[in-house]
Amino acid sequence: MIAAGFGIYAIAIPALLLVLLAGAEIVWPRRKLVLGRSPRWRTHALFFATNAVVGRLLSFLVVVGVAAHWASTHHFGVLNLVPLPFWVGAIIAFILLDLAVWSQHFAMHRYSFLWRMHAVHHADRDLDVTTALRFHPFELIMSTFFKSAIVALLGVPLLVALAFELWLNANALFNHSNIRSPRKLDRMLRPFLVTPDMHLVHHSTLVDDQKHNFGFGLTVWDRLFGTYRTESILGAENQKIGLAEIDDSRPSGFIWSIKQPIT
Repeated sequence: MIAAGFGIYAIAIPALLLVLLAGAEIVWPRRKLVLGRSPRWRTHALFFATNAVVGRLLSFLVVVGVAAHWASTHHFGVLNLVPLPFWVGAIIAFILLDLAVWSQHFAMHRYSFLWRMHAVHHADRDLDVTTALRFHPFELIMSTFFKSAIVALLGVPLLVALAFELWLNANALFNHSNIRSPRKLDRMLRPFLVTPDMHLVHHSTLVDDQKHNFGFGLTVWDRLFGTYRTESILGAENQKIGLAEIDDSRPSGFIWSIKQPIT
């Protein structure tokens, strides 16, 4: 019942945020787009649709919600073994899940077989809110099993696991958006949350920039592990987006993008 009821919010809130951020990008753009919105948006919509189907198929095996329910039913996982108030356990779970996502992202850049999947995301030569939808199905599958395993091992409560997924998706939409936010607001948020300007660095064509700012939600991990960078070494206004070896319109095509991990 919890998962079914929460599902409405898990769809409605990101959808509303996507529309709002897309509108804000038009009014207050951070950067001029190289390839424009079309056919990029069409390609990213196809990624979303494909991943929705893959996610549905995965639900017959395992998803984060199923892992959380299983852990609770079997009293499995660290948080189920330690008597803590619900709110304390929820905060700990959020922090550790965010660390797990940071670690997964770091691994995606470190190991070549994982990078082949993740490079599809980085191939986008522009960065806007729809780039948050541009993840290869292979990466979705790997990520789902990884997060489900972490949720089970930690014994994260179902409601907390679902809330984290919603929070993570909302953050991804926000920090991929092409919005020119006031510098004062950016400075206020950065000690805690990943901002669009901060994540922009990570999508640089420079490999050295790509090895920084792995966070999607909290900024503490990049600061703690020495991977935080304020802006590109070329400067925010001069950095290019995408992969250095791809300087044409191929990333805006769905077929080309979907084939990349196996070509």
